[in-house]
Amino acid sequence: MNIQFSDLIENAPNAPGIYKMYDADGTLLYVGKAKNLSNRLKQYVDISKLEPHKQVMRSLVTRVDWDITATESDALLLEQKLIKTLKPKYNIMLTDGKMYPMIALTNSQYPRLLKFRGKISQRRDVYGPYPSVTALNDTIKTIQKVCRLRTCTDTFMRNRTRPCLLYQIGRCSAPCTIPQTSYSENVALARRILTGDSEPIIADLTKQMKKYSDAMDYESAADCRDKITALTQTSTRGIRTNHAHSANFDWHGAVSDLESLLGFKIECAGVFDNSHLFGKNPVGAMITFGPDGFIKTGYRHFKLRDSARAGNDIAMMAEFVSRATTRGPKLDLIIVDGGVAQWNIAHETAPNIPTFGVTKGVVRNGDEHFILPDGTICRDIPKDSRLFLLLRAVRDEAHRFVITFHRTVRAKQMTSSVLDDIDGIGPTRKRALLTHFGSVRAIADASLDALRRVPGLGKSAAEKIYAYFHSDVI
Repeated sequence: MNIQFSDLIENAPNAPGIYKMYDADGTLLYVGKAKNLSNRLKQYVDISKLEPHKQVMRSLVTRVDWDITATESDALLLEQKLIKTLKPKYNIMLTDGKMYPMIALTNSQYPRLLKFRGKISQRRDVYGPYPSVTALNDTIKTIQKVCRLRTCTDTFMRNRTRPCLLYQIGRCSAPCTIPQTSYSENVALARRILTGDSEPIIADLTKQMKKYSDAMDYESAADCRDKITALTQTSTRGIRTNHAHSANFDWHGAVSDLESLLGFKIECAGVFDNSHLFGKNPVGAMITFGPDGFIKTGYRHFKLRDSARAGNDIAMMAEFVSRATTRGPKLDLIIVDGGVAQWNIAHETAPNIPTFGVTKGVVRNGDEHFILPDGTICRDIPKDSRLFLLLRAVRDEAHRFVITFHRTVRAKQMTSSVLDDIDGIGPTRKRALLTHFGSVRAIADASLDALRRVPGLGKSAAEKIYAYFHSDVI
């Protein structure tokens, strides 16, 4: 059976999408989603490793089909749609009327932040779906810490005579009883976080924290620090809904439209983006795509080699484009996330490869325009066209890829600067400590007994760590 199933998935692509399993009668048994279809389907080969109900289902499978999607986000949405409409027998999770959890902001004087499953209402602005309730709860907790929006019902709010506990612990601004002057600004801030635009917020908060610190307003500086920590520690666990993506997106047709616009064939296009925080931890990334979707084998991360370019987006772009086109996959098109300056430097660095610019516009995801390979500005692509949606999708994928890498680099730099100074604490123990406590600050505050309880750490190492962070001699 294993060999037969292996034959069924032999040509599964290394791309995001959904897969459908059928029995000998052509009955749909199961629909699943995957970030990488090939890798996911290989997990079904060894039937002994599956859950009991999937073992039964897998023994009946005689045919496997799949549909490639533009992103993992699209795969999730398409999976949900197919399960709700086709009701495959072995899809236990969603056939009972449930949906993936989502976050919403109500449209009221003081919008409420809430989580829900169910139909999308025009009375709410919806974000998601999220792959798990844990990811959703982490996101809500972050927004509460940073934006202090209410989560209570309207009835509860109307009947309050004094602020609740959430106000006392700094997770709500208490619009129920306290006059509000900046609630709408905090709602706007929450929307930016929910759409993945948190890096500029961290940069702004860092500036504010320095300003307060210089003015010796340490309470306000600490408040900024806590918000930065909350935003930094919460990665993009949820999968955001973006109108640039569609569950039934015609990727191949969109690439054909791009080819018609440019006048040449595209087998592999590279999309570049940079990230840094005031010049620190400067990194770059390139994602690649072709007629059949994203080409994950072409993805590249870059750490800046020339430190003199740190913080200079144009100079950084020049280095990353040069390195990618020298040693990376053969590119038919370069796409840069930025304006004329970014387009110019990419064009100068790789003059033999056509360069296309995707600007952010004044409002991201609202008024983007494009720079064609001949340098002319193009504003005529309809915003509801599949070409516009493709260009926005690949721009967003490059942004996601570089931001994720930047967070990883920054987190490693933050932890290594302290824990790496402790004798005997290598990568394995450092990982165990951070997994157990969550942050270096929590490790520093831990008691000796708490440190000794960390799996795999050992008594001697626990004593060294405690001695490092405390003045008392063991």
